[in-house]
This record gives sequence, C-alpha cells and structure tokens, in this order.
Amino acid sequence: MALLLRFVLLCGVADFARSLSITTPEQMIEKAKGETAYLPCKFTLSPEDQGPLDIEWLLSPADNQKVDQVIILYSGDKIYEDYYQDLKGRVHFTSNDLKSGDASINVTNLQLSDIGTYQCKVKKAPGVANKKLQLTVLVKPSGTRCYIDGSEEIGNDFKLKCEPKEGSLPLRYEWQKLSDSQKLPTPWLTEMTSSVISVKNASSEYSGTYSCTVKNRVGSDQCLLRLDIVPPSNRAGTIAGAIIGILLALVLIGLILFCCHKKRREEKYEKEVHHDIREDVPPPKSRTSTARSYIGSNHSSLGSMSPSNMEGYPKTQYNQVPSEDFEHAPQSPILPPAKFKYAYKTDGITVV
Repeated sequence: MALLLRFVLLCGVADFARSLSITTPEQMIEKAKGETAYLPCKFTLSPEDQGPLDIEWLLSPADNQKVDQVIILYSGDKIYEDYYQDLKGRVHFTSNDLKSGDASINVTNLQLSDIGTYQCKVKKAPGVANKKLQLTVLVKPSGTRCYIDGSEEIGNDFKLKCEPKEGSLPLRYEWQKLSDSQKLPTPWLTEMTSSVISVKNASSEYSGTYSCTVKNRVGSDQCLLRLDIVPPSNRAGTIAGAIIGILLALVLIGLILFCCHKKRREEKYEKEVHHDIREDVPPPKSRTSTARSYIGSNHSSLGSMSPSNMEGYPKTQYNQVPSEDFEHAPQSPILPPAKFKYAYKTDGITVV
C-alpha cells in the first residue's frame, strides 16, 4: 500500500514539472519617477501545452477602490497595448518573440499613479500560470535649498536649514564643512543628520562653507551654504537713522501736498475772476441811472424859469422814462419864447 501511494505522488510531481510555469519569483521593484521599470515574467512550457498562447498583464492600483485594469495583452499572435489610458504609449513587451518564453514588459516615464501590484498571466491550454510584482515609484530629492534663519552675529542664536522641494520619504540628511579646518563645531555633532541645525551663542569659529546632502532610496541632491559670523551691529544708530529718514520723508510729502493745494487754489481763483469780470465788455446801462439822467436834464432846463412864467409852456410827462436802448442823453425840450410884460412911464402915462 505504501509503495502504491509513493508511486502516485511521484507521478503527480512529474506532471506538475511538465506543466506551464512562470520561473520569475514574486518581488518588489522600486524606481524613481521618470525612469523606466523592467517587470520580468519568464515562463516555460510543457509538451502537453498545445493550445494558443495568451499573455495578459493586469494592474491593481494602490487605490483599492479601483478595479483591476488590463494594461497589455497578447492573443492570436497580436499585441494590444491600448487597454489602459493612463499607460497608453508607455508599456511594451521587451521581447519580439513571446513564444520563446519571455513575457516581460517595460513601463517608461514612471509616474506616481503607476504605483500598484502588477500581475502576469500566461495561458497555453491546458497550462495556466501567474505571478505578481509590486512596483513602487519614488521621487528623487530635488530643488534643495540651504538658508540661515536668524541673524549671523556673535552671541546670537539662529538655525541652519536644509529643505528639498520634493522627495519621497524617508529622507536622510548629511551636513559637512567644506572650508577652513573642515572640523564641525562640537555642539552640532548630534544634529548633522537632521534637516535643521540649531546654533546657540554663535562664535566667529563657526564661519565657513557648509554642504547639505539629501538622500532617499532612489537618488540624492545637495546645496551649499556660506556662514559669516560678524560682530553685533549698532542697532541704536540704525534705529535712529531709520526714524530720521522717516521724518524727512514725511516732511517732504507734506511740502509736496502743500504746494499742490496752493497751486489748485490759485488756479481756482483765476478761473472765478475770469468768469465774473470781463474787461473787454462794458457793463450794461442801468435803467435807474438813465431815468435819473433824463429827469435831471429837464430840471436843469427849467430851473431858471419862475412859476409865473410856466403858464405858456406845455407840461412835460416825467413819468415816461426813455428806454434802456436809447444811447444818447435826452435833449432838453425846445420851449417857445416867453411873453414878458414890460411897464414903463412916458409923459405920465403907463404903457404895458
């Protein structure tokens, strides 16, 4: 009985060895953004595998809410590469003869959206096999900036900072001194692998050129920093100078505003005078003055006459005032000669 069982197991192992299998082990692949990822998938066939060869690559995105996507397919001796829009034109088989047992692919110009689990499926009836590979896309450190946060004066506290613009975690930092003795200040030694170095009670021996290198699993970047520790500045003089400058600026602004205001007032006054008084046009004649002139003229003509001599003269209508359009002064009315009575005596007889 035991010999029979052993024989059955050996036959099963032999059948398994002869079936289609993928020889590439499951693995994790890390690549930098923008690079090309090689995803291996090599397989072997058995004599029993006589059906048509079908190869299929699927992507399970990192977002578990998305369903698996077919990204490339080989079927009926044809290659189909336009299944997944996000990878269109960026995924290709590496071999020109897929029947030789190499179903590996390249994914070019990697993006963060390409992160996920890739599955290679090979089918040649009756054999079927599949393998999974985990692809991680990392971002290299880049755009690293070194700067000083604080005042570089003796006795001051400030910070040296090293900040990359982008880079996938985890990030590692390394500070170095590139000038003078190249010996790092002792208080800094515990922070030489940090993005920030806290400087306490700065001294002139700290001066020099420093470099900061940022690294992760796919790349590195570097920046330089020049540190010059100087004596404390005369802050009182600086503040006084700033105050004087501000006062002078305010005075200057006041003078400008005053001059502008004065000029506007003068222009306004000239415009008002120009509209109110026009020297080239004589003022209009007053009706009252015309009437008074007319009446006065008549009075002067009759002033020498006595009441007794007014009987033979017609009465002048003084209520009729000349119109304003009459340009010449009114003439005195021509009076008829007065008839005077003379009495004289001749030969004792009075003659009138």
